Amino acid sequence: MTEFSVKSTIISRYAFTTVSCRMLNRASEDQEIEFQLQIPAAAFITNFTMLIGDKVYQGEITGREKKNGDKVKEKRNKTSEDNGEKGTDMFRASVVIPSKDKAAFLLSYEELLQRRLGKYEHVISVRPQQLVGRLTVEVNILERSGIESLEVLPLQHSRQKGSGRGEDDSGPPPSTVINRNDTFAKVTFKPSVVQQARIAQNGVLGDFIIRYDVNREQSIGDIQVLNGYFVHYFAPRDLPPLPKNVVFVLDSSASMVGTKLRQTKDALFTILHDLRPQDHFSIIGFSNRIKVWKDHLVSVTPDNVRDGKVYIHHMSPTGGTDINGALQRGIKLLNDYVAHNDIEDRSVSLIVFLTDGKPTVGETHTLKILNNTKEAARGQVCIFTIGIGNDVDFMLLEKLSLENCGLTRRVLEEDDAGSQLIGFYDEIRTPLLSDIRVDYPPAMVEQATRTLFPNYFNGSEIVIAGKLADSKAGQLHVEVTASNSKKFVILKTDVPVEPQRVGGGAGDPNHVERLWSYLTVKELLSSWRHSRDAQEKERLRQQAQALALAYRFLTPLTALNLRRSAAPAETPEAVVGPETVMQSLRGAPPQPGPALQKPYSPRIKVSKTSVDGDPHFVVDFPLSKLTVCFNIDGQPGDILRLVSDHAGSGVTVNGELIGAPAPPSGHKKQRTYFRTITILVNKPERSYLEITPSRVILDGGERLVLPCNQSAVAGSRGLEVSVSANANVTVTIQGSIAFVILIHLYKKPAPYQRNHLGFYIANSKGLSSNCHGLLGQFLSRDARLTAEPSGPPSPKAGEPAETVLKVRGHQVPVVWKQRKIYNGEEQVDCWFARSNAAKLIDGEYRDYLASHPFDAQTSFGPRPSGRL
Repeated sequence: MTEFSVKSTIISRYAFTTVSCRMLNRASEDQEIEFQLQIPAAAFITNFTMLIGDKVYQGEITGREKKNGDKVKEKRNKTSEDNGEKGTDMFRASVVIPSKDKAAFLLSYEELLQRRLGKYEHVISVRPQQLVGRLTVEVNILERSGIESLEVLPLQHSRQKGSGRGEDDSGPPPSTVINRNDTFAKVTFKPSVVQQARIAQNGVLGDFIIRYDVNREQSIGDIQVLNGYFVHYFAPRDLPPLPKNVVFVLDSSASMVGTKLRQTKDALFTILHDLRPQDHFSIIGFSNRIKVWKDHLVSVTPDNVRDGKVYIHHMSPTGGTDINGALQRGIKLLNDYVAHNDIEDRSVSLIVFLTDGKPTVGETHTLKILNNTKEAARGQVCIFTIGIGNDVDFMLLEKLSLENCGLTRRVLEEDDAGSQLIGFYDEIRTPLLSDIRVDYPPAMVEQATRTLFPNYFNGSEIVIAGKLADSKAGQLHVEVTASNSKKFVILKTDVPVEPQRVGGGAGDPNHVERLWSYLTVKELLSSWRHSRDAQEKERLRQQAQALALAYRFLTPLTALNLRRSAAPAETPEAVVGPETVMQSLRGAPPQPGPALQKPYSPRIKVSKTSVDGDPHFVVDFPLSKLTVCFNIDGQPGDILRLVSDHAGSGVTVNGELIGAPAPPSGHKKQRTYFRTITILVNKPERSYLEITPSRVILDGGERLVLPCNQSAVAGSRGLEVSVSANANVTVTIQGSIAFVILIHLYKKPAPYQRNHLGFYIANSKGLSSNCHGLLGQFLSRDARLTAEPSGPPSPKAGEPAETVLKVRGHQVPVVWKQRKIYNGEEQVDCWFARSNAAKLIDGEYRDYLASHPFDAQTSFGPRPSGRL
């Protein structure tokens, strides 16, 4: 494996992820290899593409009835690590790579992140099974309502895979870089081979996990409308918790002997201490007999909690597993309590049911157990099931919870099984609302996902998506009704519906539409799985399959076939590229008129003050009609501060260097070029701009990505960006500052050439007199020669003549040179300062190194204008 890279883009909790893997068969014979990847169980694969030599195999989603006649085997199986909570599916594809040939794999999938315990968690499996020369994980997060918190967890290792632990597991993995502002975050994990080996010598790393949450201001939630679709995120807070009536039903059969029962007891001790004074509880242990602690629910007092712990402590494993009898007894306890108490006292009735096996005693028929439970609960009791280990009937537990307004989790038989149990209980420990109903005008919303919910627990989130029947209507009316303690809650609002935007095709996807299709397919599949009516089951199957085919989701009802493309292609992109997703979210710029209408002029006037090429700096002093140039011998990866005016105009410009070998005839060891120019604008509001030879990223409240091979104009917060295809990027700030970034591309680059950028200052009027940086410090200075020459000096003995330049009181030896600059094929005559511009620039080279691309700090304090 030569490369393993993951790029994930999360827009409003909906994640688009593409995994790219490149392999080389160095052997002298053909070899069969297997590409495998763990993906989240909740995700839908949307595309898979293989390149073997010059042959391209493109994935095609088809109906499950069709047979896959391709020689490439593709299967998606549950892994042994599937635990429901952090469940994973394994995607596998095996192929034969010819001797000395290459192969590449691209897998794309999508998922809606679930909020649990107040956080969204995005998990990426990084398990290349070997040390990789180039390993990269990049995650971009865009949340319109604002990012409240963000953390990167230590790598979560898999014991089954046998990977080691890193040297430091207390923070983000080594080489992780986090850049963020109010609404956008970029997380990059790029470990070197040495760093990979320190984490895991065999190259098996683990799960790269990002946790974050968003700002929440409106009690009715965050509602987003885009191109005829809407999504409604409902997660109220600051509400008093509802009282809960809970019965813990624990398996004490013989198979629970040892660690499983000990960890279950320890977890229950913790959970009992967490019950609130207004709660009521009871405990049932079951094997082939049903053992009830109390024949009624009791209030939470120190004595009752102590007695409950003693009862749990004395449970001993014996006998079989009577699941049906235990559930019936637990439901009866809850129904009797509600019937004999004040029903005006609104509360939530829960069963927490834990088992490690299958029904072996009493009623053992799955369908009858489900029917009996549903009939007894009558929608008034929510059942939360936990399956421990690999022998459990997880499908039965899943259906029990799904049909009775609960959740299910699988807990692995590991050292931390107890903490997994406590973590699951934490999700349901604080019910805030019950009987939630969300209403939208029927005439305006034609297809909405589920709108009725029995409970809302603190730290979770209710997500509803819908399709608008009338996207021309000016407003979408939203109404939420729910019960909270002894009150009836009604929330109302009207959300503006923006006019239909152009686009929405495969190249310009609507993330809200894809979220709607994702949720709708999930709900149809769930109903299809659990329907017991043959006619309804077939109708649901057809609906789910048709929608999955329309949106290219790989589901149990669809298949992934690989078709060889008619002609070789470039490396395919994901079905939904992160850049186009970002761009479609932003839509039209804030200024009037449609986007991308301004004419472009590839030939533009720029001043001589610039840095370009190796890099070569050119500084223009118009008062004395002098031009001075100098070189800076930096190192690849260095970030140079070019313009530093953070305290004045609020503008900072940094440039990151990339290296290349010097030409064979060159005297230098290496060349350096600018591969990235970053511009931070801090006034009137903060905006960020990142420019590379291939794309421009503008983050001014909303994030926009513009490819450099297409002409475009965009604007935000007084910042205007104009791209002339494959030529240049012009950045104008508040109309009084302008920079031009030239794009240098090579069709067939020599080893010493790299695609790179040049930076030119076109208008500096808006920069303050205290502006600094390698270029900025010269904008308000002047220079003069100590002896005015009548013309270009004549060289003596083949050496250029040397004279002295006076700048800011410094005596700088300079020689006459001609330097090529890139605004056209123009040559510039200049006085060249040697020795890394010693004495010409303030301080030394290291004073101009920034710590990161958007670093606005400066080593130099405010300085006077310095005019001579």
